[in-house]
Amino acid sequence: MTFRLLLPLIIVGIAWLQESIDQLFFSGSWNLPLGPGLPWWGLLTAPFSHAGFGHLISNTIMFLPLSWLVLTKGYRDYIAVLIAVVVMEIPVWLFWPRGSHGMSGVIYGLLGYLLLIGFLESSLWAIILSIICLILFGNYLTALIPGVSPAGVSWIGHASGFLGGIFAALAISGVPSENATSRY
Repeated sequence: MTFRLLLPLIIVGIAWLQESIDQLFFSGSWNLPLGPGLPWWGLLTAPFSHAGFGHLISNTIMFLPLSWLVLTKGYRDYIAVLIAVVVMEIPVWLFWPRGSHGMSGVIYGLLGYLLLIGFLESSLWAIILSIICLILFGNYLTALIPGVSPAGVSWIGHASGFLGGIFAALAISGVPSENATSRY
């Protein structure tokens, strides 16, 4: 149980370390984005790279509670969302004309998963979880619409992450959870 609390803190800690090094030693120019013509490992580094501490703070505030909510379902679900988000970022990396970075894609992946999983599983706990997420975070869904996000914000990164979360929920909804009791 303790590691479930620590895992998101470790992930965010890496982002804070990267941003601190970036600001202290590189004056904010050490970004690790994903984008056209950039190395493939940007798919893995982009979530840890931010455009300053304001960007990182806003992502941290969203990332931690959404991570902990997904982790109430289990590690398998959390890892599935993270993998699905990376997979859905591949077309963005290959074809989108601008680079992007930050945890927003992962955040929207977690949100997409949480919004859908309750209705796929039809368990009371999962439905309550989905409804709570819709109430608390539903206003962020407008950032998935082109032209609604502020200039410089990658709506495509949000949308691809959200789709990754949806696909993760669809992929694992029929598989028994690690928290479910076995009939055997």
